[in-house]
Amino acid sequence: MSRPSQAKLTAADHNSVSVIQSQAHASSSSLPAAVAGLQQVPQLVPASPSTGGGKALPPSKMKKPPADKDSEEYRQRRERNNLAVKKSRMRSKQKAMDTQQRVNELKEENERLEAKIKLLSKELSVLKDLFLEHAHNLADNVQPPAGAEGSSPAPNSSSTNGQ
Repeated sequence: MSRPSQAKLTAADHNSVSVIQSQAHASSSSLPAAVAGLQQVPQLVPASPSTGGGKALPPSKMKKPPADKDSEEYRQRRERNNLAVKKSRMRSKQKAMDTQQRVNELKEENERLEAKIKLLSKELSVLKDLFLEHAHNLADNVQPPAGAEGSSPAPNSSSTNGQ
């Protein structure tokens, strides 16, 4: 009779995909030759679990062997880093100074606008008072309509004398 086929995991091929080979074992081999052969089935299993999902690390994240503190490469890297830090700090200070200058300009503008508001409010109050005084004076000087009798004499009273 035949034994059940057994699967074995082989090394990863060049595509980083493991391949399972199954081989049919026949003791008295009454199976066809095609079944007894090897079958390759691609699997979605990473070849080595330590690669972290198959993603490559960028060069900046790769571990570099520590440079000797006396080496020229180490000295150059430190010098570049020191310059970068100095430049970054200068940019930060400049940005803070620019922001402070903008704050001061806005405060001055705010004070000017508040003074203008006070001036315009006073002017509005004076103009309102003037308008109300003028309107009151007009109301006092208005003569009643001509159709009302007995309230005030008509300016042309000579025409009523019978001439």
